[in-house]
Amino acid sequence: MPVEMGLWRAEGGKLARLESTGVPLESELEDYIEQDPGLLGDPLLLIGRQVRTRHGGFIDLLGVDADGVVHVLELKRDRTPREVTAQLLDYASWVATLSHAEILEMWSDYRPGLAFETAFEEAFGTAPPEDLNEEQVLTIVAAEVDESTERIIRFLNDRFAVPINAVFFRHFRDRGVSYLARTWLVDHASAVDGSVPTRAARSKEPWNGTDWYVSFGELDGERDWEDARAYGFVSAGGGRWFSRTLASLRPGARVFVNIPKTGYVGVGVVTTPAVRFDHATVTVDGAPTRLAGLPLRGRYTHSPDGVDDDGTAEYAVGVEWIHTRPASEAVWRPGMFANQNSACRLRNRFTIDTVTDAFGLEESDAP
Repeated sequence: MPVEMGLWRAEGGKLARLESTGVPLESELEDYIEQDPGLLGDPLLLIGRQVRTRHGGFIDLLGVDADGVVHVLELKRDRTPREVTAQLLDYASWVATLSHAEILEMWSDYRPGLAFETAFEEAFGTAPPEDLNEEQVLTIVAAEVDESTERIIRFLNDRFAVPINAVFFRHFRDRGVSYLARTWLVDHASAVDGSVPTRAARSKEPWNGTDWYVSFGELDGERDWEDARAYGFVSAGGGRWFSRTLASLRPGARVFVNIPKTGYVGVGVVTTPAVRFDHATVTVDGAPTRLAGLPLRGRYTHSPDGVDDDGTAEYAVGVEWIHTRPASEAVWRPGMFANQNSACRLRNRFTIDTVTDAFGLEESDAP
């Protein structure tokens, strides 16, 4: 059945349902997405808007994610959902033919004067992969779809693993304030990660949409794992390359924490997004407490004078620990996953299973 979104105001012990409408102007929704592609879920770098294809059509928005997968986004506008589904498949067949050089040329037209590599690292905290556009993800952006279109999208996903989905946005107004709500037709993680039998996807393990790897680089006098265990956080800093990937960690994600060259020392659930360490708060004895004001072993600054700018500062993410252990009892086996990024998706089933067994975790420990 088509997705129905609801929003209620809870006041005085009573609930009042708010009336919803579609986004008044779909061009306005296109503006929203261009301003903040994070509206669609995972971080995304837009590389084109109203992109003309060789066949004369115009793709509303094109983006690329941290894995180099190209996302084709089409707004429903005044077409029927069935028409826009066919149009999206047509566009994707053209996008799939684009070379690495053509992707970069498209970027240059969209953001002249800014190097793609620079923008990619700013967005994802790492250099772009050598191979771009090995996969494509197709998304219809709409207020709703009819039942036949829902059947088509689910059929393409379930029977042929075509990475096509629909994301719904609805406007709610309450006492002069506007709210924008979002939901997906097909489970977003399964539709985008691991279910698509393309060349690149076949070479990767599937991602469950929940588990993340975190590298907690202990630095003598600067960063100490026992602080993180005691007060519920992970952190990184000393340069944008180290801190930026922490922004991918959203509340509800499960993190597996590894100390480089030592092993895995903790598993927990993210409670707060990344903020500068000197602005971060944690809960101590039931009360919000400024993290930097606690009796810490590390100093969590990187400049000689202790005054960091946003680029060099340490950033922290709040974590509710499921299990931790001291570094002296870290878990490591040959073949376990390690990565130079401070945070990235954890796909490696061997690592997840090894840590789960060693820490005595249960299925109920997953978010």
